[in-house]
Amino acid sequence: MMKAQLIFAVSLAAIFFSGTKAATFTLSNNCPSTVWPGILTSSGPPLSTTGFELPSKPSSVLSVPATWSGRIWARTQCTNVNGKFQCQTGDCASGQVPCNGAGGIPPVTLSEFTLAPNNGKDFFDISLVDGFNLPVSIAPQSADGSGNCIPVSCTDNVNAVCPNELQVKGSDGGVIACNSACLAFNQSQYCCTGSFGTPQTCPPTNYSNFLKSQCPQAYSYAYDDKSALVSCTGGANYLITFCP
Repeated sequence: MMKAQLIFAVSLAAIFFSGTKAATFTLSNNCPSTVWPGILTSSGPPLSTTGFELPSKPSSVLSVPATWSGRIWARTQCTNVNGKFQCQTGDCASGQVPCNGAGGIPPVTLSEFTLAPNNGKDFFDISLVDGFNLPVSIAPQSADGSGNCIPVSCTDNVNAVCPNELQVKGSDGGVIACNSACLAFNQSQYCCTGSFGTPQTCPPTNYSNFLKSQCPQAYSYAYDDKSALVSCTGGANYLITFCP
């Protein structure tokens, strides 16, 4: 047996005997223009890609191990000049379409996942803690319905109403992203650091309340767990839609 075939067979056996099952992530682009999804693995086996091009309207399907934890985001307004790939929002500074282990440079809307093995409890959320660049939704599919197991979304165009002091403008002068207050001001009361480093000492602020008013189901600041973190038991698959 060839080495590659042996590795593949051992991998299949490990999955079979551990009882784990890969989840399917379908990434759909409903935006009017191309986006470039970026993927960062926090723990578990890396996925088959760390970034790719997704034109308007098509979808792409990924197989995700049931022990995976990581984040997915969309890069926008990307160009490839003299062999260097870069994006105006969500860029991972790899210089290539794959992110190669780098995260998205804020501000960027994040879809975050921690998947459990053996049809256990997954956790997922949409986070604006690192700011906002475009709307997104996450819809669990094919689960047994335990836990919250509900779709979550951030469908408002936050860029259109972003306060002046949080705005990020593109090369054409238009607002292309909206910073969080932590990113904009780098102060402890907004970043929940230092003496503000606990849920008790870091309450919502006017800026996090603004984000919450636009996207009630998303994390608006670091300690927004009660209304933003969702669980789903039963081996769900997930549909992530950009610009739902």
